[in-house]
Amino acid sequence: MGFPADGQGGPELGPRRSEAPTLVMRPSGAGRGTVPGQAGPVEGPLMAWTAAEWETAYRRVRLAGRAYVWLNLVEQKMRSLVDEVLRPLYAPAHGEDWVTAAAGPAGEEWVHRASAVREVSRRKGYLLDPADDDPLVFLTLPQLRELMVQHWPCFEPYLVERREVELALDELEVARHVVSRNRSLSQTVLDQTERAAARLLALLDGGHGGVPSDVVEELVGGRFADVVAVHADRVRLQRELPVEDLLDGARRLDAVGIGLGMLCQNYTGKRLVRLATEGCRVRLLFLNPASSAVRRRERELGIGRGELSRSIEMNIMHVRRVRARLRDQGGFEIRVFDEMPRFTAYLVEGPRTAGPGGRRRSTDLGVVQPYLRRARGIESPALVLRGGAGQEPGGTEPGLLEVYREEFEGVWADSRAVS
Repeated sequence: MGFPADGQGGPELGPRRSEAPTLVMRPSGAGRGTVPGQAGPVEGPLMAWTAAEWETAYRRVRLAGRAYVWLNLVEQKMRSLVDEVLRPLYAPAHGEDWVTAAAGPAGEEWVHRASAVREVSRRKGYLLDPADDDPLVFLTLPQLRELMVQHWPCFEPYLVERREVELALDELEVARHVVSRNRSLSQTVLDQTERAAARLLALLDGGHGGVPSDVVEELVGGRFADVVAVHADRVRLQRELPVEDLLDGARRLDAVGIGLGMLCQNYTGKRLVRLATEGCRVRLLFLNPASSAVRRRERELGIGRGELSRSIEMNIMHVRRVRARLRDQGGFEIRVFDEMPRFTAYLVEGPRTAGPGGRRRSTDLGVVQPYLRRARGIESPALVLRGGAGQEPGGTEPGLLEVYREEFEGVWADSRAVS
């Protein structure tokens, strides 16, 4: 339908303009702007995000990104397990169609859909890795689960806790739907997803867990030289990493500091005895309560003369009583040093566990706190280090954990034994 350019009626009421009229769209809720050739501001789309909108987008990406990493790892593990268990049963008789045969009549439709996606990916060059040209790669997590449920007797020798596996998969469904459609994910659902995924991966890996680990830290920790967490003070540290979790399964504990309060005041003597009895080698380095460095530290903190030295003496007496209860006291060493302390550190050598692909994974942990001039140890920032986090096997660059191990050995060599 045509409209007159001058708005006064049909063509017979005035001369026809040679140019088409300029039309300005005014979408509802858009910001204001200017259009060339027109005076004054008019409504137009606001292209730039505000700072608040960027922050919201970043927050959504952080939550969804963490969930995606966990879901991706679970799907890879499920795919590998299904491949290892079912392929030897069906591939000899059905060849490439073994997935269709395993799915049976109930799953024939979704297997055909996956095969169609595979063919499109082949034609358009989307298969960047030849190993991905496999029908199993194009199945979704629920479809992999369906194959496992249909053939549970085949999986039962490897996965005893069927109910636990299915409950964990149920908990992952909400996050899977949200992430796959790029919708907003809440922190509560993310926390549930991470717990369920970690539990499921441990079950699918034969129940071998090891020291609790964060999958994202394993991927990016190498960028930060083994640092996988930073806490503003020791209170927040112990909320996220209690001492019992830090020392769980430890084969060796090397600790250096002024009074080692985190160990002596938050870990009972009975637990320390049990830890040493189970084979953990312990070396503890305290600041000499009679040294001039103690008096200097007392002046820095503004506390009375002798208060800090008495606290150190109490902690030394505590660990001496622990050592006296051990049959093999040679594996529990206590020493003191005289120089001004620069940090407190708890360096834990954990068991070697089998990681993905059978690779041996380090579970070495460290907690390091620098000493601030006017702050007590409980108020100092704390770094959590995990040996080799995010680093490629065979890497030559040492992480911070190794740096602090060397520093500990240097102080240990200059220390004196406590009888």
